[in-house]
Amino acid sequence: MAEVIRILGIDPGSAATGWGVLDLDGPRLSFVAAGVIRPKRGSARAEKLALIFAELNALIRAHRPQEAAVEATFVNSNPQDALVLGEARGVALLAPATASIAVAEYASNSVKKAVTGRGHAAKEQVQAMVRVLLPMSGAQAADAADALAVAIAHAHARGVRRICA
Repeated sequence: MAEVIRILGIDPGSAATGWGVLDLDGPRLSFVAAGVIRPKRGSARAEKLALIFAELNALIRAHRPQEAAVEATFVNSNPQDALVLGEARGVALLAPATASIAVAEYASNSVKKAVTGRGHAAKEQVQAMVRVLLPMSGAQAADAADALAVAIAHAHARGVRRICA
């Protein structure tokens, strides 16, 4: 009898941080919860990061994931945007790490490939496949669907690691 593993997926951003929780029971995935953390527009950057950190900690306490997965930063042509995204990503890595939860990182292309079969799939394709793979999730905001996709990619990679070990 396989242990059920709860996975928290995070799609970091300073304006919107998506999060999704799913359970992995053997080969089966089950939707638990998802949403988006949206700091108040115009807030200071430190306040936004503090809110993201506090909300992620509250989600971790509420859902008790055993593992977490975070989408890796994509290359951005604007250095300032890349810096701000990197800060949000740092918070997304820190929150589960401070709760002693193992954190994996996945490139956007590998997440899209795990969910849709194509590394350059459109956001709409990712959202549609998340609904197919997790029917109970319903229609989610793009950031929440992306976070669920990160959790799905982790679940798939986790199974591959177990088979190869």
